[in-house]
Amino acid sequence: MEEGIYTWTPVDKHEMVVKGEAIRKAIEHELLPDHKGKAVVIDVDSGDYFLGETGIEATDKAKKKYPDKIFYLARIGARAYVSFKGLR
Repeated sequence: MEEGIYTWTPVDKHEMVVKGEAIRKAIEHELLPDHKGKAVVIDVDSGDYFLGETGIEATDKAKKKYPDKIFYLARIGARAYVSFKGLR
């Protein structure tokens, strides 16, 4: 595979969200409060997860193990990774 080129398998987005949220909820109790606010990237097929201060940092860690996967991204202790609350 050429450096920087990824070939992804198509994924069902709804299924990924359902699986990703279930895994996040299952692991969140062990990650709080030490990792509150950190990004978590989850491989929904294996259940493996990777933490980082940012989504990019967590994704970089995940890509080292699973270079051709698409991941579920969340924030520990939050309902969404990014919030647009208050923007007009």
